[in-house]
Amino acid sequence: MKDKALTLLVEHKFAELRTLLTSLNAADLATLLSEFPESLLPVVFRILPKELASETFVEMDAESKEHLIKAFSDLELQTVLEQLFIDDTVDIIEEMPASLVKRILINTDKEKRAVINEVLNYPKNSAGSVMTTEYVNLRKDMTVKDAFTRIRRIGVNKETIYTCYVTDESKILLGIVTAKALMLASPDDLIENIMETNIISSNTHDSAKDVVKLIEKYDFLAIPVTDNEHRLVGIITFDDAMDIIKEQTDDEFMKMAAVAPLEDSYLKTPVLTHAKKRILWLLFLMVSATFTGIIITKYENGLSALLISFIPMLMSTGGNGGSQSSAIIIRCLATGEVKLRDFWHVMFKELKIGLIAGVTLAVANAARLWILNAVYYHVPGGLGKEMIVVGISLIGTVVIAKLLGCMLPMLAKKINLDPALFASPIITTLVDTISVFLYFNIAVSVF
Repeated sequence: MKDKALTLLVEHKFAELRTLLTSLNAADLATLLSEFPESLLPVVFRILPKELASETFVEMDAESKEHLIKAFSDLELQTVLEQLFIDDTVDIIEEMPASLVKRILINTDKEKRAVINEVLNYPKNSAGSVMTTEYVNLRKDMTVKDAFTRIRRIGVNKETIYTCYVTDESKILLGIVTAKALMLASPDDLIENIMETNIISSNTHDSAKDVVKLIEKYDFLAIPVTDNEHRLVGIITFDDAMDIIKEQTDDEFMKMAAVAPLEDSYLKTPVLTHAKKRILWLLFLMVSATFTGIIITKYENGLSALLISFIPMLMSTGGNGGSQSSAIIIRCLATGEVKLRDFWHVMFKELKIGLIAGVTLAVANAARLWILNAVYYHVPGGLGKEMIVVGISLIGTVVIAKLLGCMLPMLAKKINLDPALFASPIITTLVDTISVFLYFNIAVSVF
């Protein structure tokens, strides 16, 4: 497809190219164009129908959008912007440098510009900052026939028509009515008789994360966003929620790997930026690991090489155990499955899990040492003491790791920090230090 499209473009067979490209949906077309030389993108956009061009523009990465905006004439930019929904325009503005933001706003009509500025004034990651103001509103005294007439007249420029919102003259939200309810009702039925008044909505200053949870919980296609006076100011649609989830998931994965979130894609982020995002955490974790080294240095002369050889296994087991618990608890906190009030319940649950896992690993390790002694170590009298030391250490390490893995994310949530900050790397470093200290003290006591 790419080679054929490029060939048609180079040979100036624009009619055939237009037919080929219009056979694709916007998302696939954006993927295809991402493989084109940037210098050819403006030519392609001039060939596309304006509606498809705008939809494709939304799906493209920030770098390609920036290049196109610079290449567009004012008239071309206006044509693209006219087709965009408010929330898509806001997203683009937030991605662009200040010089291009000014040009975008200049080429946006006055009414739309006012709405954009209003949305941009809401706090970052709030419901107001991610909503769209393009929805279908109806009056309660309308008939179903009147409602369909209004939907046909204004629906083409709205983000969704599957859920309509019933408001009064002051835009106070009174109810909602779905397309299904309209289609199944009689043309003469009044909207107030078929609308739902048990409305679940969000406030403009609610966290976008919380709004996503509502959409997920109630299987909404869209959720209304109101101000403090319960006036309808916008909606958040399912596709917006998916974008929020993706962004949150990307950030969580980065933080759990001790990497500051990237503002651009991996390949398009400069090497120096990648390094800056990682070095601070690596320095912190390296310095934190100093305590583990000090403990090993203090005790190593008093222990056999055999006991020293078990340290890596003990540390990795503890780190893995802590990572398991933290990953599960962070997810449960994010989905709302676990609340802060469940702290002690979670603690006791992880304590039991840690004991079961630790005892199981201790027994398995004892069997492993017995086999290794028979075929490799050949220590006279066996490795009974070693089995005891390593076994007790394993149980203690796994229990501590499980407790830290659940406690730290919940404590972070309690003090309004991101639980993902206390994920694998930090927990692993803490568990390493504690497990080595525990191991050496048990070994000194037994031997």
